[in-house]
Amino acid sequence: MQIAIDGPSGAGKSTIARKIANAIGFTYVDTGAIYRAVGLATLQTPDEPIETLLPKLTVKLEYQNNEQQIYLNYQNITTKIRTPEVSMAASNVSKLPCVRDFLLQLQRDLAAENNVIMDGRDIGTVVLPEAEIKIFLTADPADRANRRYQELKPNNPELTYESVLNDVIKRDTQDQQRAASPLKPAKDAIIVDTTGNELEKSIEIITEIIKSNLPPTHPIPTLFR
Repeated sequence: MQIAIDGPSGAGKSTIARKIANAIGFTYVDTGAIYRAVGLATLQTPDEPIETLLPKLTVKLEYQNNEQQIYLNYQNITTKIRTPEVSMAASNVSKLPCVRDFLLQLQRDLAAENNVIMDGRDIGTVVLPEAEIKIFLTADPADRANRRYQELKPNNPELTYESVLNDVIKRDTQDQQRAASPLKPAKDAIIVDTTGNELEKSIEIITEIIKSNLPPTHPIPTLFR
């Protein structure tokens, strides 16, 4: 079974999808981490054209104690990709059709082999257009920037809220206006605005949506019985 959760940066997709996936025994796939891996690679080799860089990259996801780990050329980079610089690099490379084509099959293979909750920006529209449940998660930019600021500030003492807000707005513009798979809800997606919600409230809302939209032929996850 496939559950797609799309939305802009900072909407809470990753945290919500991961927690619900763990609760119902699904595999969580954070596709943003995959793009961040490619973004990190471009930062590490700034002078190499992306067309010649991609064939040299091996990107893999593994799961340890139900936690996703991302590997780039067999090196664990999970803790290296959560910075504003890598976030913007990921947005830059995600505009490129060659990058999206390079990563598309990896994402589909994961969904073909597991019951998945996959989050990203084009999961319901491009990666898994036949997903049984599609959710588009959004929130006000200021709200999303504050969440991201609170997340990043402990490890980035020089970080300011204003810089994070600017990055969020800039990334929104890039993601929405890119020619390749722009950020937008699938036509059959359920749109959920989490502005002002505490995390647990958003999890409760999304959980109820999934429960209410489970296909009759799919076994009911333990959490919902």
